[in-house]
Amino acid sequence: MICSMTGYGRAEYNFADHKTLLEIRSLNSKQLDLTLKLTPFFRLREQDIRSLLAAALFRGKVDVSLTTIPLDSQTPQDRPAASFAAINKDAFRFYYNQLRDLQTQLGAPQESLFAAVLRLPDVMQTAAEASINDDEWHLLQDALGQAIQAFNAFRTQEGRALQTMFTDKLDDIEHLLSQVEPLEKERIDKIRQRLIGQLDQLVEQTRQSVDQNRLEAELIYYLEKLDITEEKVRLRNHIRYFRETMDTAQSDGVGKKLGFIAQEMGREINTLGSKANHSEMQIIVVKMKDFLEQIKEQVLNVL
Repeated sequence: MICSMTGYGRAEYNFADHKTLLEIRSLNSKQLDLTLKLTPFFRLREQDIRSLLAAALFRGKVDVSLTTIPLDSQTPQDRPAASFAAINKDAFRFYYNQLRDLQTQLGAPQESLFAAVLRLPDVMQTAAEASINDDEWHLLQDALGQAIQAFNAFRTQEGRALQTMFTDKLDDIEHLLSQVEPLEKERIDKIRQRLIGQLDQLVEQTRQSVDQNRLEAELIYYLEKLDITEEKVRLRNHIRYFRETMDTAQSDGVGKKLGFIAQEMGREINTLGSKANHSEMQIIVVKMKDFLEQIKEQVLNVL
């Protein structure tokens, strides 16, 4: 069973005076592209969190957010001062004076500089005591496990929908391929008649005889170059291999492999089109390309 790279997982826990929310989201990507959005409270554990996630996730553009929310039972006035961010007054004064001097020199409008200064580096400082302790770290590890489990379940569910879609499109391509076979004999007969008709016209114009044995040999050689038996066999083999790869997929992902198989299917379908020499067969080939293109678009989302 294949898995999708699109996923979502969520977990939360309460500890002391706050609630922690953990969310994992992912989209498709060639490799694992992991982005962490953490409050300063978790910065000291960032590398540990990253290692846990990297070991559990395989591929995809993954965004992980970890936020804390004060519990309703405790108002901001009740919380200890150490749990709040502090303003670095020296840095604030330094930036404020420089910006005010520039404002005067440039003749800029006299607007409040407070909001701008507060966004500058090192103005806001987190209290040294505001960091995760060992007891909460264990809770966070459990929450990470729960979020990853929900995240993987979401990926599996999405992968099941993708596999159903792939199976339907492969069935459509095989059905179209079966429609090609009744047209093959008709196609060969038409090509033979067209070539002989053109040759008869040439003989009538030049009044020269034709060696029938040589003519038959040349026709056989030409028609063999238009034979599509090998292309049909290879296309069916690629379709079978695509199905087997989906059914036997493991947790390490098969998205790239399915992409390669789809490329090989495209080569065989293109060769069918170039050899067709028959309007109805070319229409069938266009329909096959359309179904294959839908497969190629979605195979990029396979883990």
